[in-house]
Amino acid sequence: MNEKELRDQVITAYVNLQRVKMAEDRDAEIAYQERILKARMQSLDIPTEALEWN
Repeated sequence: MNEKELRDQVITAYVNLQRVKMAEDRDAEIAYQERILKARMQSLDIPTEALEWN
């Protein structure tokens, strides 16, 4: 990962945190971001089953 890609990842993480903070329904926003992140992880062949915290 080059510096530009790393910067993009950090900005994306910050924007997502701001979205949670400002959301009218935080639980729904968190669930949405979780679905998106799981899809991204699975597309990179990263298993997500073991990451569940209930």
